[in-house]
Amino acid sequence: MIFRQLYDATSSTYTYLLGDETSREAMLIDPVFEQVQRDLALIRELKLNLKLVVDTHAHADHITAAWVLKQKTGCQIGSAEAVEAENVDLPLNDGQTFGVANIALEARSTPGHTSGCMTYVLADQSKAFTGDALLIRGCGRSDFQQGDPARLYQSINGQIFTLPDNCTLYPAHDYNGRTCTSVAEEKEFNARVGGDSNENDFVRYMNAMQLPHPKKIDEALPNNMRSGKPKDGKLPDEPDWADLRITLAGFAEVEPEWVIQNQPSVTILDVREKEEVTEAELQKLDNLMVIPLGQLSDRVSEVPTDKPVVTLCRSGKRSSLAISILKKAGHDKVANIRGGVLQWPSAS
Repeated sequence: MIFRQLYDATSSTYTYLLGDETSREAMLIDPVFEQVQRDLALIRELKLNLKLVVDTHAHADHITAAWVLKQKTGCQIGSAEAVEAENVDLPLNDGQTFGVANIALEARSTPGHTSGCMTYVLADQSKAFTGDALLIRGCGRSDFQQGDPARLYQSINGQIFTLPDNCTLYPAHDYNGRTCTSVAEEKEFNARVGGDSNENDFVRYMNAMQLPHPKKIDEALPNNMRSGKPKDGKLPDEPDWADLRITLAGFAEVEPEWVIQNQPSVTILDVREKEEVTEAELQKLDNLMVIPLGQLSDRVSEVPTDKPVVTLCRSGKRSSLAISILKKAGHDKVANIRGGVLQWPSAS
């Protein structure tokens, strides 16, 4: 199984990618609205086909990317039926099995943080995705969204702590840079529910907590009840001057074929050394200029500002660095030519 743990620094949210190496089908757990480009880039670079996105609960601190990802990939949306969110294709209930080709998970109902929390457990019980029900050395709060500390205690002990001790647990959040834990660790060391804690200890602990209102709850909850669909029903604005793709490294790219077809409307900036520029078909391109990468910072004022700029080198590596230099100088419509000269079509 292909497995990736991704992180959104603003909300301290973990998103999980699970993909099948054979079928290339994949799913995302708890995707974040602002990280759509990152997630799509990773899926594309790993040559995966996104078939499903699932949320562990209706988040109060960020907006899910489920609806946007469905519009862009055709994937299905899953979440707990108890959430009663709109635009859900796969309403999940306790004990239900779901997944993609060769990757099966069991949905376990773990309410208490919210009434619609789910924990998703791999079929072999080697991994479980606990959402906010159980965090690393902690747990989700229980003072809003039908939260109930007694139910949360019962959920953790009845649905999570009954998994094998060596089952690795992956939460929806961590605010201290920790990435995962295990059932055995949390049974012993969890500050709220571990060790010799009983239900009475836990409930009194949770009721005594005084936490600030989640900053984004008034925006996040209404959107998440629509599975992340904006109120106006529109997709986020994206650059429309080119057929752009964003890489996982964060660079905008265009295909060489697009550059050839649109060359009068862009400036092509070749950042190789002059002695490298020997390809006749490149020299004949309109609006081609050569400024070696090592000189670009000092000569960036020579790059025209009246058109978008696409950068070029032998393999597409040096030219991706040129994007950063151009942006720093104020160019906002810039992109790297994917694969550089090595991917350039034949002049014929």
